[in-house]
Amino acid sequence: MATNEATRLTRAARAARLHGVYAIVNEGARTLAIANAALDAGVRIVQYRAKAGIRREHVEALRERTRAHGALLILNDDWRAVLTFDCDGVHLGPDDEGFAAVAPVRAALGDRLIGLSCGTVDEALRANADDADYLGVGAVYATGSKADAGAPIGIDGLRAVAAVSRHPVAAIGGITPATIEAVRASGVAMAAVIAALTSAPDPESAARGLVERWDAGRA
Repeated sequence: MATNEATRLTRAARAARLHGVYAIVNEGARTLAIANAALDAGVRIVQYRAKAGIRREHVEALRERTRAHGALLILNDDWRAVLTFDCDGVHLGPDDEGFAAVAPVRAALGDRLIGLSCGTVDEALRANADDADYLGVGAVYATGSKADAGAPIGIDGLRAVAAVSRHPVAAIGGITPATIEAVRASGVAMAAVIAALTSAPDPESAARGLVERWDAGRA
């Protein structure tokens, strides 16, 4: 499958898209509906998170839809599946293979992106030595979307981590329409959302509102 646009994109071209609202969609009955809503609303980064195992038809559909929208498709946890499904990158947490030793993953993925989770200044400083492309930092606010998210670091904690990171930062954790402007003002490159979409009566409208609030912060 690794023969088309995603394979041809350079690392720099992918990294240039690391800005704005970053939608994380969990495997489940609404995976494609939430992703489609986000993409139709202008979100250009989608992460597929399948803790119990990847569903082939879902990731293949996500690959087709993200490519049609000029969006990135990031897989959570499984960097080998990035190659299998010709995705744009992987996001790794502390329990994932490759998190503590990024070099072999970089060698395997080549021009594809690598994101790493962190939550403290010390972790961000350590990540500066890694050949990664961005950091996922949080939880900024209290969240129920990730059981292992840890205590919230708040905007001050987010700002402190972003200030020392040489990688672009994607803030994550409890981000809502009411808080995304403060997140944007902290200087991070991205705001990752899960519940802000899945808990909304109209996910597309919710995603569009988040994009508009983010973009308004550029002025």
